[in-house]
Amino acid sequence: MTTVQITLPDQLAQDAQRAGLLSQPALEKLLREKLQAQRMDEFFAASERMAQVTEPPAMSPEEVAEEIRAMREERRAKASD
Repeated sequence: MTTVQITLPDQLAQDAQRAGLLSQPALEKLLREKLQAQRMDEFFAASERMAQVTEPPAMSPEEVAEEIRAMREERRAKASD
């Protein structure tokens, strides 16, 4: 377990204490919720960035076969050197 010490303005600390927000369970819940929200924000931001990327057109089966043939030919050439 880690101990964390924070400095808050007096009024905020008093209000938070009265509201029960400074207890270990309450702080743990608040931090977990904030971390989850932050992860979701990051996920959606990444999704938006991915949506902006234009994908190359899909290759036809013939193009895939040609790429495989060329790769194999290149490997054979390197292996015979």
